[in-house]
Amino acid sequence: MEVYQQQYRRLLDRLDENGDGKISASELQQCVHLIGKDMSYDEAKAAVAAHDSDDDGLLDFDDFVRLVEDGTEEEKARELKEAFRMYEMEGCGCITPESLQRMLDRLGESRTIDECRGMIARYDINGDGLLNFDEFVIMMHC
Repeated sequence: MEVYQQQYRRLLDRLDENGDGKISASELQQCVHLIGKDMSYDEAKAAVAAHDSDDDGLLDFDDFVRLVEDGTEEEKARELKEAFRMYEMEGCGCITPESLQRMLDRLGESRTIDECRGMIARYDINGDGLLNFDEFVIMMHC
């Protein structure tokens, strides 16, 4: 069993108040509260319903792992969107060489416009000289 699955198992066991090996919506709500976030009971019910593979209204271990990993992916996607908006700056939905240069300057990594064009060109799949969000995601994963 991989390390992260062992951690998920320990967390599930800790949250499983009645020892049935499954997490209810209220137990999920408490789990989220333990990590310092808020989740209403209705949100917890919706999360359980979205990941409940056998429609019993509870999350078994595999369901719980899917829920945690989906949350992690959603968090990563949100962070990428926020980062893209920081670099985009001009409201055109793309990162231009100029907006990339301004953001890099703010980060203390000055580059010329030609250097920024070169950085964009490496990931510019459609060849328009700009980075759209999908190209930005590819760049961030490389």
